[in-house]
Amino acid sequence: MEEAKKASISELATRTIPRLLWQYSMPAIVGMVVMSLYNVIDRIFIGRGVGPEAIAGLALTFPVMNISAAIGVLIGAGAASRVSIMLGQNNRRGAEEVLGNSTVLIIINALVYLSLFAIFLDDILRLFGASDVTLPYAHDFMLWILPGMLIMNVMYSLNSVMRSTGYPRLAMITMFIGAGCNVVLAPIFIFLLDLGIKGAAIATDISMTVGMIFVVAHFCRKSSTVHFRKGIYRLRWHIITGIIGIGAAPSIINAASCAINILINRTLVELGGDLAVGAAGIFSTYSSLLCMIVVGLCQGVQPIIGYNYGAGHFDRMRRAFWLAVIIATIVTTVGCFFGVATPRWIALAFTDSDLLLNVTARGVGIAMLSFWAVGFQIVATTLFQSIGLAGKSIFLSLIRQVIFLIPLLIIMPRAMGLDGVWAAFPTSDACATIVTVFMVIWQLRVLKHRCAPVKQ
Repeated sequence: MEEAKKASISELATRTIPRLLWQYSMPAIVGMVVMSLYNVIDRIFIGRGVGPEAIAGLALTFPVMNISAAIGVLIGAGAASRVSIMLGQNNRRGAEEVLGNSTVLIIINALVYLSLFAIFLDDILRLFGASDVTLPYAHDFMLWILPGMLIMNVMYSLNSVMRSTGYPRLAMITMFIGAGCNVVLAPIFIFLLDLGIKGAAIATDISMTVGMIFVVAHFCRKSSTVHFRKGIYRLRWHIITGIIGIGAAPSIINAASCAINILINRTLVELGGDLAVGAAGIFSTYSSLLCMIVVGLCQGVQPIIGYNYGAGHFDRMRRAFWLAVIIATIVTTVGCFFGVATPRWIALAFTDSDLLLNVTARGVGIAMLSFWAVGFQIVATTLFQSIGLAGKSIFLSLIRQVIFLIPLLIIMPRAMGLDGVWAAFPTSDACATIVTVFMVIWQLRVLKHRCAPVKQ
């Protein structure tokens, strides 16, 4: 890669924070939104081309996809953060060993969980709330998407490392390539070839493969900041624990989403039937798209925070964090407004069924009430992850989706029925925000004291 085509690592310590955040975050945001389009495109075509039952069946696969994402994020986010810190410390060899170890870990973990899914697929889908009506749709989609989940893990994880090593634009382009293929192939396989829901899965597999080829090719070039080389693939315990320790927080978010989706689906089937499950799938698609924008912002700010923390530049680290908080809060506030004010218009993108539209409009309108605060929570988790405080990052990941949300999903439906499921989301968001504010203020004070100059 020519020098002019990559971001200079040294700029992380010298360029102004707004320009750096734009340089790193815009490609990451675009990349994450494009990544989300894989799911959005599939769900729109499936909802419009197959029917509301297919949307409900697809929603039942979310826990499986979340487990896959959890493995990918566990390794990818952890590796990206470790690489940023090591480059800040001028330890290029250590950064390459992280790259090699993370690649091996991705493949091993993916093969293990995919084998289990393949053997027990129908039993798992039944556990996740599949009915006799929705099981065939969920089964067909999962059967064909499973091979692509390994490819997805490799592509997303290495894409995060690519961004952290100074190639934010190239990381964005590789995401565009894969999503562009999916936009073209999905309608062909679903409508023209009349393959239905499995056609969406096949189109996604092919698109992921194309994207992965471009990412792997980047790390095969010796001109890249870090690249594949002999001697970096031997698994080393201290590297593995460093990757997993930092990547655990965002991974737990995805793993928690799996448990929550199971609980939601089973509760919704009991209280509202398959249409309620379909409504949850539409809500999840909309809220996830907004979260992906914030996650892209965080992927951009993560190397800035990590590098400057490693270099001892506290003021630059703090400014990058607060600027990211402001932008993330604007994004989630706008999303909250449209979710509460126009939920029916959101649902119309996915279905023309009046029954599903009515259920979705009510659910989304309630569930999005406190979504404005979610951006701050995600950026705060990234702060702790980026400076290597894995325990605190994990705790912040847990409070919103486990410590608060799961009990609320059990308690509130008993008092409020189906509305209680939707109301659990804004209640959890509000409680988690209060805890996050106190933790962030305390941690920034500790860092400020630690980095203050010693009086003579």
